[in-house]
Amino acid sequence: MLDKFGWKKTEKKDLSLQAQMELIQMQEVPKHIAIIMDGNGRWAKSRALPRFIGHREGMHNVRVITKAANAIGVGAITLYAFSTENWKRPSTEVDFLMRLPEEFLADFLPELMELNIRVEMIGEMDGLPSHTSRAVQNAMDKTKDNTGMVLNFAFNYGSRREMVLAVQKIASLVQQGDLNMASITEETISEQLMTSSIGDPDLLIRTSGEYRVSNFLLWQLAYTEFFFSDIHWPEFKAEHLYSAIIDYQKRNRRYGGLKGE
Repeated sequence: MLDKFGWKKTEKKDLSLQAQMELIQMQEVPKHIAIIMDGNGRWAKSRALPRFIGHREGMHNVRVITKAANAIGVGAITLYAFSTENWKRPSTEVDFLMRLPEEFLADFLPELMELNIRVEMIGEMDGLPSHTSRAVQNAMDKTKDNTGMVLNFAFNYGSRREMVLAVQKIASLVQQGDLNMASITEETISEQLMTSSIGDPDLLIRTSGEYRVSNFLLWQLAYTEFFFSDIHWPEFKAEHLYSAIIDYQKRNRRYGGLKGE
């Protein structure tokens, strides 16, 4: 059995985590949080462990953060799991990363169903090994009727590639006479992006001390608040997520105007 926050009844939340949850203004929880999960390899190296151990621990931590986000009413989280640039890594590492979704989703799927969480993916499914695409598609199919938080994986994803595909779709609509070039707006572009169903992120979190967006959601991040953490992803737990959200809630989001001034 799960409690109202999504934790199993037998799990105990420490006092600091409970205090943080009470500090969060629930009516101002970010609707969509994007996370660049960085530092798996560095976490492993700092412990004299192989990189693949870091990736496995990082994937296990997805479960922790998913439940923590769901517990406070986040509408969607988009996790940068594998970029189009990551194919440049050693083949043994890529092969291992392509096996992780099978392991993770098979183990986590019953709990995702219990939590009413829907799995989605942005990126190009066609470029994935068949065993990887089957695992992701199965999770999407099994959870498609769930109405709660969206767990959105950016897998084989690159933002510039996404924008190229969006431009191609728009050009095709114009060529077919279904769209007038003069009527193209920012909304037209947003509607052709892979995130059209969940909207732009309110908050971007990047772990492990890096300060760049790395070809991730370039269009969508125009007015997103950024939060950078020095903590490696496998160690970025619920209390760190809540700290980022509390920090976010203290900010004045003006969208270019003078709101609050």
